Amino acid sequence: MTSSFVIGCKFRERVNELMTTDTSFPLELKEELEKILGKDEPSILSFRIARKLQKHLQKSGYPVYLHQLLEDGSIYLPPVEKPPRNPQLVARLERIKAKLANEEYMRITRNVNAQELNRLGTMADFGRQVRSVKAAVVTVFNFLVTVVATFACSYMGSQYLFTETTARVISAVIAASVVGLAELYVLVRTMEGELGEP
Repeated sequence: MTSSFVIGCKFRERVNELMTTDTSFPLELKEELEKILGKDEPSILSFRIARKLQKHLQKSGYPVYLHQLLEDGSIYLPPVEKPPRNPQLVARLERIKAKLANEEYMRITRNVNAQELNRLGTMADFGRQVRSVKAAVVTVFNFLVTVVATFACSYMGSQYLFTETTARVISAVIAASVVGLAELYVLVRTMEGELGEP
């Protein structure tokens, strides 16, 4: 709480003039004012001394009022000294901040699943899909190898029966087609079994 004024040049001049001209100026008040006026700027005038000065001015009948003397001054506001922070309180606040930050992080990431590849499924679903695609690729590759191998074996083996190339090719195509149809039949039956159909 403030209890003093910072005085300006106008106060200095007027009070010096009053102290020199007024013979009835109280000695105690004069000494206190001389101490204040003798200091370098900023000089601080307490409310107690200001009241004494005002009473003297009223008693003496001077046409000068205190507020006129203090026109170029201001109220002195002492610097606020912050008390040192309690280390236990600081540690507790840090723990609370860390806890709140962790709760905020958990709230933000509560719907994030590390196993999810995207919104369509998890990594386990992706693995099943990859195995399914892999099985399909292996089945198609196996079908193609079987048909090509049947064609090659039939073509090479038919040289003992047919001398003409055209007959050998036709017999190899017929053998490869029969084997291909048999493979497709087995494949379809296997697919039906995997899908749970009779």
